[in-house]
Amino acid sequence: MKQSLRAKRMAKHHRRLKQGSKLNLVSLMDIFTILVFFLLVNSGDVEVLQTDKSIKLPASFSEQVPENNLLVLISATDVVVAGRAVGSVADLLATEGDKFEPLAQELKYHAEKAGPLTEKNQLTGRPVTVMADQKVPYQLLKKVMATCAGAEYRDISLAVTKKELPAANNGEG
Repeated sequence: MKQSLRAKRMAKHHRRLKQGSKLNLVSLMDIFTILVFFLLVNSGDVEVLQTDKSIKLPASFSEQVPENNLLVLISATDVVVAGRAVGSVADLLATEGDKFEPLAQELKYHAEKAGPLTEKNQLTGRPVTVMADQKVPYQLLKKVMATCAGAEYRDISLAVTKKELPAANNGEG
């Protein structure tokens, strides 16, 4: 006996329901692969400079991420290069001219340890980050920066605390 179209369709439907459900793993694997790459790219290597408790950095709206460079720290009392004290602020203020010799010697030591400048760094010099208290006088900061420049550390970055941008007022009074 010949089955009607409706009967054929119903039989096909019942056969499909009796089979177990299938999971398409190819699409699922594609989604997880994309998710892994997305998370790897956007994980963000947040660099945070370790600050001394005695230093209060100036605030800035800067968006630039700090790099891992040689660190010159200027507190209210000491000048420290890469964790090693090289002199006091009083000695630095007492020196004549723009060069602080103990700092220059320490910078030259680190420059020799790092090796010769690459072609890329010939123009800009070696990178250094100066972390100074916000109350440090400009003259002192200028001497430190001049000493750094004299020792081939001309790519100078000043460490600051990131200040958040003020929120928009949205017309409210």
